[in-house]
Order: sequence, then structure tokens, then C-alpha cells
Amino acid sequence: MGKLVKREELPELLKELRSQGKTIVTTNGCFDILHVGHVRYLQKTKTFADVLIVALNSDISVKKIKGPDRPVNNENDRAEILCALSCVDYVVLFDESSPEKLLVEIKPDVHTKGADYTVETLPEAKAIIANGGRIEFISFVEGKSTTAVIEKMRNS
Repeated sequence: MGKLVKREELPELLKELRSQGKTIVTTNGCFDILHVGHVRYLQKTKTFADVLIVALNSDISVKKIKGPDRPVNNENDRAEILCALSCVDYVVLFDESSPEKLLVEIKPDVHTKGADYTVETLPEAKAIIANGGRIEFISFVEGKSTTAVIEKMRNS
């Protein structure tokens, strides 16, 4: 099993990881144009558990959230880039707007999200907490975002 895991392969992977006593942290996102803010966020996320699983929005999902001009990079490219990072253990794609159903399947020990969310505004929070997990919010790197990169490119 490589780093990019099909959703139907998750139950077997999770069973194996848990049988080894591994703790699991998840995060999710589009990770469209990878930048230093993403890298630092993922590195910080990895510090919360033994294994980091990134729930990656598929192209269909990104279009629902960000509009018809996104993603800039397709899901296969985005997944390959994430898989190349040493802090990322596994990547799994999902088509829904929210990773809630996927996170119910994974039942992470910890889930991270950007500090622009709170427990009250995070759609998947109830599912994480109901399954015994906790949520950690991570501050963004000032001025680093995919939107800022795109704007800079447009204005060049």
C-alpha cells in the first residue's frame, strides 16, 4: 500500500495501524498550490500523533467549494506532491464538500484545522468529538495562502 490510499483500503490500513498501537492525526484541505504555509501546517499537524493522514479534496470537491477556476493543480498532482512530504504518511481523496463522513470512517485521535475555525464553526467537529477525538487549531503563516499566490500571479 503506497502513501495514496483508496477510500475502500482505509479500513484495512486503520486496523493495521491501530494493532501496532499507532495514534492517528488527520487534517483536510485542497492543498492546491503548495506553499510554505501548507508545509509548516502539515509539519505541525504531524507532531500530534504517530501517523498523519491527509484527507484531500478531489477536483470535484474543490470546484464545489472554490468555484469553476479551481483547482489549479489536478487531484493526482496535488496528491503526489503531498505524498512526497516526509511528514505526510497517507493521503486519501474525498468528493464531498466536507470530510465529515470520511473522518467518521477514520476516527482520528486528533484532527487539525486552521485557526480561522472554532469548534462551533468547524462542520466536522461533532463527528470528531463523538468518536473520542480532539481538535487542534493551527495558526496560519501570515500572508501565505493559495489565494495570495494566485493574486500575485494575476498582478504580475
